[in-house]
Amino acid sequence: MVRLTIDLIAKSRNHFKKKRGLSFPDYLKTLTHLHFFSKSIEAIGDLSMCRNLTVLYLYDNQITHICNLGFASNLTHLYLQNNNITHIENLSNLQRLSKLYLGGNMIAVVEGLETLCELKELHLESQRLAPGGKLLFDPMTLLSLAESLCVLNINNNNIDDICDLTVLKELQKFSAADNRLHNVEELEDVFSHWPQLLDMDLGGNPVCKKPKCRDRLITVCKSLEVLNGREIKELNRQFLINWKASKEAKKEKNNKHLIGGPLSSYPLTNDFWRGSGSTPGHVCSHANVQRWKPHQPLRAQK
Repeated sequence: MVRLTIDLIAKSRNHFKKKRGLSFPDYLKTLTHLHFFSKSIEAIGDLSMCRNLTVLYLYDNQITHICNLGFASNLTHLYLQNNNITHIENLSNLQRLSKLYLGGNMIAVVEGLETLCELKELHLESQRLAPGGKLLFDPMTLLSLAESLCVLNINNNNIDDICDLTVLKELQKFSAADNRLHNVEELEDVFSHWPQLLDMDLGGNPVCKKPKCRDRLITVCKSLEVLNGREIKELNRQFLINWKASKEAKKEKNNKHLIGGPLSSYPLTNDFWRGSGSTPGHVCSHANVQRWKPHQPLRAQK
């Protein structure tokens, strides 16, 4: 098993270049960036001597567990995409973490991020899920990220509903391409709670084939600048907003007309017979109404 340890750092030519008068332990204290991607690493060992580490590159390895990072209170960027991680764990001490990359792993539930109050970007695209499975979100984790998260990437995770993400009101960039989103009304409701949204990608979802889907999303996302990789022209947005307002005003006017308009072409009265004459409102008395008599046989009449 290949473990990332202090010894592995010492053997790496890319990292430890002994400086005059600087010991290896002192060098580790000055280390801020650690590059160990594509090294077939399966586990993270004791790196506590790297107390000033701010950026850690461990993508494209074979890591199965996130561990031994409790010392890294200064860490701001963590790259762990394309490993074999199944759970998000042991990150509670990384309270300065602003960017977390976990795409291409085997994570089924987004959790364990409750203490990361400075997290700005979360990348979770293309998890290797069980057949029929979809990426799920822990409500407590979402609530804890509501005030900080600006970028969320959940592309290609078999997701069919994002209602739980409504609380992420600070989102500016949202990527959910190649999922199973299909309900325009649900999306409109969620996006109406994201006033800061600037860039969104929903390409490859069934909802994109619905008539007027793009137009409807542009009108509900007032700050959106790019949708599915295409820039939104302000003139086009204003036209759609005005068109929608005009349509709603016309609909409201028609509703008022139907509710307040006459129910009948003639005035209603309490008299069943009123209005039965030759002119509207003509009163027919009972005396004037001939009593119906059954037809007599022709022979009897003769």
